[in-house]
Parts: sequence; C-alpha cells; structure tokens
Amino acid sequence: MIQLSNYEIWFVTGTQHLYGDETLKKVAENSKTIAQHLNDSPIIPIKVVFKPILTGPEEIYKLCLEAKTDSKCIGLITWMHTFSPAKMWINGLKILQKPFVHLHTQFNQDIPFADIDMDFMNLNQSAHGCREFGFINSRMRLQRKVVVGHWKDTEVHERLNVWARAAAGWMDMQGARFGRFGDNMREVAVTDGDKVEAQIKFGYSVNGYGIGDLVAYINQISDKEVESLTQEYEQKYTVTKELRKGGEKYKALCDAAKIEAGLRAFLKDKNLKGFTDTFEDLHGMVQLPGIAAQRLMAEGYGFGGEGDWKTAALGRAIKVMGSGLKGGSSFMEDYTYHLSPDGMKVLGAHMLEIDESIADGKPSCEIHPLGIGGKSDPVRLVFNVGAGAAINASLIDMGSRFRLIVNEVETVKIEKDMPKLPVARALWIPQPNLKVAAQLWILAGGAHHTVFSQAITTEYMEDFAEMAGIEYLNIGEKTDPHQFKNELKWNDLYYHLAKGI
Repeated sequence: MIQLSNYEIWFVTGTQHLYGDETLKKVAENSKTIAQHLNDSPIIPIKVVFKPILTGPEEIYKLCLEAKTDSKCIGLITWMHTFSPAKMWINGLKILQKPFVHLHTQFNQDIPFADIDMDFMNLNQSAHGCREFGFINSRMRLQRKVVVGHWKDTEVHERLNVWARAAAGWMDMQGARFGRFGDNMREVAVTDGDKVEAQIKFGYSVNGYGIGDLVAYINQISDKEVESLTQEYEQKYTVTKELRKGGEKYKALCDAAKIEAGLRAFLKDKNLKGFTDTFEDLHGMVQLPGIAAQRLMAEGYGFGGEGDWKTAALGRAIKVMGSGLKGGSSFMEDYTYHLSPDGMKVLGAHMLEIDESIADGKPSCEIHPLGIGGKSDPVRLVFNVGAGAAINASLIDMGSRFRLIVNEVETVKIEKDMPKLPVARALWIPQPNLKVAAQLWILAGGAHHTVFSQAITTEYMEDFAEMAGIEYLNIGEKTDPHQFKNELKWNDLYYHLAKGI
C-alpha cells in the first residue's frame, strides 16, 4: 500500500540573464545532467525530474505554484549554478508550501588550475550563489535541509535519500485519515491530544468510528475468506498445534482471521491509513485484535494502542520513510527494565500488537489469556527482535506545540528464553545509557508508546520535524544531560515567543 515510485522531486536551478545566452545554455545542460544522475541513483527511490532553469521572479513564482498544486511533487531540490539574486525567489518561496532541500554543489569537482579563466568563474558560481539563496531562506525563516558536496558523491545521494523519504512521509500525511475504534484509554494523558491542532499542523484527520460499525464488517466476512487467511497463517508462521485445523483452539484462530479480514475491509472502505483501538471498548467483538493489528502494520498501516492516534500517525509516516529499506518499524512500548549493574537494558513489548516486520526469524502464532478486556483469549504472533541499531520515536502534545522525541538505541540479541511471556519483544540498550536516556526522556515528557524502527535513523526524524515545523529532541550517544536540560528551557522560551512574532 506504499508506493514511493508514485512521487516526484523537482530539480530546480537558479541563475540569471546577466551572463549571456551561451552561459545559460551551459547551465541548462549541466543541470539536466545532474538531475538525470540523481534520478538514476539506486540510492534515491523517488523520481527526480529536471525543470527548466529559472532566471527571473515570474518563472520562479510559476514553478513554485505548479509544485504547490502538483499531487505527485513532494518537494524541490534547489541548486544555484550561478549567482541568482535572492529577491527573485521571495514571492515563489512564500507560496511554495512544499519541502525543499538546498543542494550546495557545483558541476565540476576540481578546480582546473591550468585552464581556469573568467568564463569558467562566471559559469561556476555556486560557492557564493548558494550563499545568496541561503540568506533569503534564513531571512524568511524557511525550514530546509542543506546538503553539501559533489553531486556524484555517494554521501550526497544518501543524504538526499533521507530527505526524500522524509518528504514522502510528510506528503503521505497530507489529507490522510486515521480511525479510532473507541476513545482514549480512560484517565491516560499522554496518548490524548488536540486532534484539530494536529490536522492544522500535520495535515491528517483523526475521526472516531463506532465499534459496532466495525463489528458489522467483521460479521460479513465469509467462511471462505476466513479459511483462506488461516491457511496463510499456517504457511507463513509456526502455528501451535491447538490452533491448527482440528485443534481445540482452531475456532479462536478463525475468529482472529475474521477480525483481520473485517478490519482490513473497513480500513479500505473508509480510506484510512491507520487506526487505534482500546481493550476498554470491544462490545460485540470476540477478542481484541492481536494478529490483525500486527499484520496490518506489516502492510503499512499505522497503529496505536489504547486510542493513541499520534503514534498511529507517526507510525504510518515512518512506514513510508522506511519503505523498501532493510529492517522494519513497529508500534512499541518500554515495558520493563533489566537494571543489572553488568548492563542495564529495556525490554520493549506490548500486550499483543508488535509488528512482524521487526521479527528475527519466523514468528510463532499462539493463543494465550490476556487478563484484561473481558474477552476471549486473543491470537497473536510471538517472536524476538534481532540485534542492531534502532530508534524509538515519540510524538507528544505539549499544549502549546507538538514535540518529537527520539532516542537512539542498540537492540541486542535475547539470549535467554522467556517461555512464560507470550508476546513479541525487543531488548535494547538506550543511548547513551539507560539511566541518562530514561531521565531525559521523562524530563522531556516522552510517552510510554513509541514507534520503534530499525529501518530509519534520527536524520529522517529531524528532517521530518523541520518539514512539520515542530520541536525536535534527540537523545543519543553524545547527549549531555546538562545541555539537554538547557535545551528544554530554551525551547520553551523560543516556542512561547514565536507565537507572537
């Protein structure tokens, strides 16, 4: 359900008429060459489209207007080949409303010391042309990413790839719809928030649906559809004997499959990109969606437990950003600690709903009592998460603003069996360590729900936060607690003053 190939990034080049027709012809040729090279790069998954060079304010305004209204265009790569007077860009940038990245490069890699002359200098002015463009962006307080390096360098492609994927996640949010079955978990603060302000800020809407409406979809699922899904379970997972056809719990597997099929049909009919549910509102359902939520997340839907719509929306955006990359992303929760002096760790899990995209090996399909919700025992996938670098991201509503908090973590292999813990789980070491990371997370107001990802890095999250114009906090290997506390105070002041500026 995620197709990055449907999107485009427009490559736009700034110049002016001052240097004559021959220079402009060369500018266009060079720009087209760079755009084609970026489009052919295996690192950048989104089509890069060359646009005619821009020499005056009318052309710039028209281009920005077209980009603003084009549904395929998710943003611009801007490059100043020569000196492009920045006043020409003001009216266009004022209406753009799409992310852009400033590529600070030049066509030639090296200075041709033996042959360099003033014609060469007039043509290759990126070194100061981009500074002029940078000034007007800063003067207009426009958020953008600046990538520096030669356009053939792999590092440049990698940084453009991160920005492009973040822009795709941002574009996917515009007009997106997320459904809530039931309300927020009673008396819980951090998972709730201002849905109207979220729509203003992020572009997506959150709407409630009666659990009875979902149950009606579930009840319409045919026995044939159920049997097809249960067969898929047996082919894809290690299904316990009691859940297999003929087993004493096979009916529960059929119920779980029926819930999954009905939920998928509902999401498609309502054009939803994610959903939330809560064990406090299950009237008419046989069991809480476990394997259904796990598998729908793996398909690309965002999910949040207990009505956590902010995490569902963030999870969908991260799914888009990480599409096609190694590793997966999932709804997650810091559940319990390992506070051994030999090495402190966090055990991440949830009641049921951890995405199989982060499974290390073939998941086991099992059924166990839940203890809450007052329904039949739910079916779920049980697995460990493999070792490797990852992030945990939390989006919270501070009342005056939204704040995105990201903690870098190192997932470690689970060496010991946990036969009595029938849930999917991950074990990680927060950076810089558990004591500091937990202290700063709590001081920042980070939620207990997160989006865990082994597919993307903090750079994606920082780019996304800049596109959204929201506060971004990173807790990583080099984070200093004293500086982080100061950052919280400075940010409070900045966002308070920014409202009146």
